[in-house]
Amino acid sequence: MTLSASDLLLYAAAVFVLFLTPGPVWMALTARTLSGGFQAAWPLALGVVVGDMLWPVLAIAGVGWLTSASAQISVGLKAVAVIMFVWMGIRTIQTADRSIAADSRLTKGGGWAGFAAGVVVILGNPKAILFYMGLLPGFFDLTQVTIPDVIAIVFVSQIVPLLGNLGLAAMIDRVRGFLSSPSALRRTNLVAGSLLICVGLIIPFT
Repeated sequence: MTLSASDLLLYAAAVFVLFLTPGPVWMALTARTLSGGFQAAWPLALGVVVGDMLWPVLAIAGVGWLTSASAQISVGLKAVAVIMFVWMGIRTIQTADRSIAADSRLTKGGGWAGFAAGVVVILGNPKAILFYMGLLPGFFDLTQVTIPDVIAIVFVSQIVPLLGNLGLAAMIDRVRGFLSSPSALRRTNLVAGSLLICVGLIIPFT
């Protein structure tokens, strides 16, 4: 394996910051947990894992081929990753007062319905698409990754959001109170946006 523990830890931190940023997965998980409790939410969390496996694999396969053509392309992709993360951070700060609303279309009962909702939400999540397709080349040299490297990247991409989503579902009563407080939501979004910007500024030095 060519990846170091520090490489994977930094990547895990970036994935965790992505999880902390409110988005479609948060809305879906909140909707199902509020409607049916943890029992209704954990299948959705498992569905999200499917996308968290698919996107990094596609990014490594597709972008890895591009970066093998030119070292300049690799540098350019890293620059795109920096811009993307800083932009996401700025947008999160700009929309810090935006509340997370429940979507009744995501509350259909049944484990398979929850699992399917998780797959649909993550595959259609523009934040996840931008993250994996634009950021992976900024963290790793995709021309040099081995099969064990890919397995490690996919594992981190899955386990960090899975644990976060399950934890969020388990504490949904507290989260419900938190979401009803505009000041608390604003503070969390400001922190998440600042962390996104910080990660973006660190990427050039990795």
